[in-house]
Amino acid sequence: MIVPWQALEADTLDSIIEHFVLREGTDYGDQEVPLAQKAAQVKAQLARGEAVLLWSEHHETLNIVSKDQVPHV
Repeated sequence: MIVPWQALEADTLDSIIEHFVLREGTDYGDQEVPLAQKAAQVKAQLARGEAVLLWSEHHETLNIVSKDQVPHV
């Protein structure tokens, strides 16, 4: 189930994004990218609709995924 990111409190959304960024360990190449910048990039992807918050009832987890990974979006 897709959770509308706009429905979350700002602090809650920021915590979810920070947890996601720290968990993902994304490779940004040779240069180090600060956590705040990575989080801002993810938040911008959510705002543009490129990424969504996806709740898994089966696993009881919330994840951020590309909208292309969700067949019915």
